[in-house]
Amino acid sequence: MTASFTIALDVMGGDHGASVILPAARRSLKVADDFRLLLVGDQETIESGISGWSASERERVEMVHASQVVGMDELPAVALRTKRDSSMRVAIDQVKNGAAQACVSAGNTGGLMATARYVLKTLPGIDRPAIATALPSMNGHTHMLDLGANVDVEAAHLYQFAVMGSVLANAVDGLEAPRVGLLNIGSEAIKGNDRVREAGRMLEESSLNYIGFVEGNDVYCGDVDVVVCDGFVGNVALKISEGVAKMISSKMKAEFDASVFSRLSGLFALPVLRRIRHRFDHRRYNGASLLGLQGVVIKSHGSADELAFEHAIRIARIEAEANISSRIDKQLGQLLGQETSE
Repeated sequence: MTASFTIALDVMGGDHGASVILPAARRSLKVADDFRLLLVGDQETIESGISGWSASERERVEMVHASQVVGMDELPAVALRTKRDSSMRVAIDQVKNGAAQACVSAGNTGGLMATARYVLKTLPGIDRPAIATALPSMNGHTHMLDLGANVDVEAAHLYQFAVMGSVLANAVDGLEAPRVGLLNIGSEAIKGNDRVREAGRMLEESSLNYIGFVEGNDVYCGDVDVVVCDGFVGNVALKISEGVAKMISSKMKAEFDASVFSRLSGLFALPVLRRIRHRFDHRRYNGASLLGLQGVVIKSHGSADELAFEHAIRIARIEAEANISSRIDKQLGQLLGQETSE
């Protein structure tokens, strides 16, 4: 089958770099045959990493050399100014020049956002891009944004996040009117700070399917499709959720290993436990979208393993195939235009 789109991978980014990203890339090629990969990074490192690949696998990849790497602790401004030939920058450039329809990086989040915003620019009507990802819920999943790109925001930014999240859920999940909630410390209208209450008033007057304030425990309940918050709150909520999931998994394992009877009980419960672990495995939700850009950029967790990074590539495939940026641009223009005319 002829590849219909191309994804650029920042091979050098993240905590593990090529040692994880190249095996994940190979796994992704086995899953679907309708895309190609641009492997961006140090050519010698990449060549060594794919030396054992089959001829058919190598035919679907192309190496793009980049001489620099953005460190995980590097300041975004420094990375943007001094790392113009970094694997991150060159990978994003591939989207800009049309050589790729999406980019995936596990590198420095601040550096990735700053570089992507500088190179690709934001969509009309969007002041700040936001990081969005899907989290498991009782009835499927919930899209949540922002997860760390914007620590200090105004009410207008939260409103824009809500529009982008609604359009994402509509385009990716096919929801005609995604339910949008604004994360707050209570559901009552008097709760929250001035910024959140003002954003709530703006959303109430919009054409979005805004259901009001939601609390932290509502994120996973399945009664809301899009949860909106600032990047500080969103990132803390995400990391807490990951920590709780790991703690529960560790505690359950310890309890089943506590005695012979517990281990026997665990054998009978093993099929159920495996399904639960698979359903809530945070690695299967890896891959956050940088929404609001004129191009598809997916942020993988820096410590992602092969399975997690493969899932980030999968998200890039879905968004590239759906031409998500163009769909968001079109629907965003319609929604913002409606609000302006009212």
